[in-house]
Amino acid sequence: MHIPVMPAEALSLLAVRSEGIYLDATAGLGGHTALIAQQLSSGMVIANDCDPASIEMARQNTEEWKDRIRFHHGPFSQLAEAVAELANRKLDGILADLGVSRYQLTDPHRGFSFMSDGPLDMRMDQTTGMTAADLVNYTDEKTLADLIFQLGEERRARKVARAIVRARPIRSTLHLADVVLRAVPRTGRLHPATKTFMALRMKVNDEASELDHLLQIGPALLQSGGRMVVISFMSIDDRKVKERFRELGRDGRAAILTKHPLRPSEEETGRNPASRSAKLRALELN
Repeated sequence: MHIPVMPAEALSLLAVRSEGIYLDATAGLGGHTALIAQQLSSGMVIANDCDPASIEMARQNTEEWKDRIRFHHGPFSQLAEAVAELANRKLDGILADLGVSRYQLTDPHRGFSFMSDGPLDMRMDQTTGMTAADLVNYTDEKTLADLIFQLGEERRARKVARAIVRARPIRSTLHLADVVLRAVPRTGRLHPATKTFMALRMKVNDEASELDHLLQIGPALLQSGGRMVVISFMSIDDRKVKERFRELGRDGRAAILTKHPLRPSEEETGRNPASRSAKLRALELN
């Protein structure tokens, strides 16, 4: 079972009502979904995820509350259609945890991590789209450098891209990690390949564009008084959330509930180290 990040803070800011209709936009293995469902009586939570394998595990993990949950498989860009299909009115709340689940990171067949060897896949939805292997082996050097710099915020992106092109074909996670390590040796605690892997994952899954969709369509799916809670783990994502929320606040369309992003407690990061980079922001639609 995936440990949900900042559960008390997220549920408090969602202000879940027993008869409300909610959307967990990133259901993952069902951690937050279960917490919302437990507080419902006549209400419902739509559990959405773009990873079909995660959806199936979420079903199993939330079996006890299945009468209060409707599952949907799809990206953020399909949420408007999903809500129209599964709910009969606008939503009382939206929760989005933008982190990658431990299951995805630890399964070598998914290719998200270089902790063990596996195929360079990185697709959240393995039924469609290009893989990370396609990206590293067929993208020109400049384009590859640009995406590693922009999405991974890797200042040594040109060196990394040059090394990748020279080492082609690259077929596995450990092979790629070794290529990056040789190009830009370790200088601190972080493995040199971390930012490159993050950038490739974001590109493969079109995460930047999908987050833009969520931030644009999300408020429109809420009824007056409805709340939107977003938990991000990367500075590039948190900046987008902050800017969009500020825009909605300036226009008078929403009230920002978190003047500064909430961070997990020391107790939580000790219990769940994966939560340490989490930032939570919330708003209420006027």
